[in-house]
Amino acid sequence: MPDKKIGVVVVHGIGSQGDKRPDTSGEITFSREMHKRVMKGLGPQTADVAWREVFWSDVLQGRQDAYLKKIKRKTGWDTVRKFVMSNLSDAASYQLTPDGLDRTYQDIHQRVEDTIRDMEADIGPDGQIVILAHSLGGHIMSNYIYDQQAHMRRNDGQGMHGSALQNMTTVSGLITFGCNIPVFVFSYPEEDVTPIDFPGTALPDAKRFKTWWYNFYDKQDILGYPMADTSPAYGDLSKAKKLRDVSINAGSTFSAWNPLSHNAYWRDSDVIDPIVRFIQNMLR
Repeated sequence: MPDKKIGVVVVHGIGSQGDKRPDTSGEITFSREMHKRVMKGLGPQTADVAWREVFWSDVLQGRQDAYLKKIKRKTGWDTVRKFVMSNLSDAASYQLTPDGLDRTYQDIHQRVEDTIRDMEADIGPDGQIVILAHSLGGHIMSNYIYDQQAHMRRNDGQGMHGSALQNMTTVSGLITFGCNIPVFVFSYPEEDVTPIDFPGTALPDAKRFKTWWYNFYDKQDILGYPMADTSPAYGDLSKAKKLRDVSINAGSTFSAWNPLSHNAYWRDSDVIDPIVRFIQNMLR
């Protein structure tokens, strides 16, 4: 029997998280600081919350590191070059290719599917979840949900999987931070760029929230963007107060961008406190 009431699914973004996948999705690794702060804010309610991670860095990390090792004697600025390689290569590699030879998109989505399946053991097939996604993780989860919804549209509402949770129809909310979805949309006409629909269609009305997508960004973070101006459809989502862009100062004041400004969201109270409140509302 499930022993938790709700689930939190956390997804990392671009950059090196290491090339060794944790043994289980329940092992807290890249989200450790956020997990600690959120659980402290929840107090006794932590007993009702399952927390699992989608770890996908190792899908690409080994090849990236091997290439950098090969060119080490030919190049300089190794630390900066590694940062650029990890970030740009992750973003460039995560795409569907017409020849079907590059399976990075599918392999990363398989990691999402694995974590959602693990979560089902914690909260049951109809369990309610919230998704916390950093950086490219927001794009990954948006695509993953979009693909599920597209499948249902093509198949008279029939999902890919055997449960509401695995079909992503019990998602109460999506909380993105340092999100770079707007970077990936320019190959489409603006009017064709559409956000996902509200994913919690299998939830009872009492478990649905008017604002279900919160997007946090720091003005100094050149890898994090507001969403409402992405396209007219995103603008409509914002006007309807279903999507809310929140400008924050992540961590501390930065006079210019540096990698820390993109990673500071994980421990910033301007992100942590709203996450705690969202989870508390889910538990009511």
